[in-house]
Amino acid sequence: MAYEVEKTDEEWRAELTPEEYAVLRQAGTERAFTGEYDASDEPGTYHCRACDAALFEADTKFHSGCGWPSFYQPITDTIEYLEDHSHGMKRVEVRCKRCGSHLGHVFPDGFGTPTGDRYCINSISLRHTPAHESPQQQG
Repeated sequence: MAYEVEKTDEEWRAELTPEEYAVLRQAGTERAFTGEYDASDEPGTYHCRACDAALFEADTKFHSGCGWPSFYQPITDTIEYLEDHSHGMKRVEVRCKRCGSHLGHVFPDGFGTPTGDRYCINSISLRHTPAHESPQQQG
């Protein structure tokens, strides 16, 4: 798939830390309960760490107890969904629709949320913009 933001592997490696690259570009997963946004409740917007696309509003974030930031709904038309059969499981991977970076997975077990979904997202895939700061340009 062609993305709005496309870079060479060398460009991604130069812009991202090795840890960010492993998750965002190689579909890795950070260890549970280690990410900076797991327990965060600060208002604002969560953006893709690789391309700064706005992905999730903080008011859709909830504490699922899974060890990763959980959201019940992304900002409209910002997420790409892919079947993931890795590690002997059948899951739905979610990626940034603007740059194709791996964010995490979505599960239909967000009980008690308005959508019933749990977007389980790696903190390292995100950058939080506090509500009091002006929105950043996407392009």
